[in-house]
Amino acid sequence: MEANEEGRAEKFFKEFGKKMDQLMAEAKVAGNRAEADLRSKFEELKTSAEKFKNEAENKERWKEVEDSLKRAGNELENAIKAAFSKKEQK
Repeated sequence: MEANEEGRAEKFFKEFGKKMDQLMAEAKVAGNRAEADLRSKFEELKTSAEKFKNEAENKERWKEVEDSLKRAGNELENAIKAAFSKKEQK
């Protein structure tokens, strides 16, 4: 009986060891894949930051954006005033 139990325990630990080895291999592959993904995202962020920096240095472009936003704000303000002034006249 004891030999049978020892055989089952050995079999259990052998299978457990195989599964742990497999888990470790899969974890290593996943880690490498995650590292590659992170490096790729980091490169994308660096490229985006450089692009944003170049655009920010282009003051003429930002002046156009600022002027457009001011015009849009003024038009919105006029629309709100028109909406409320018509409401008050009724």
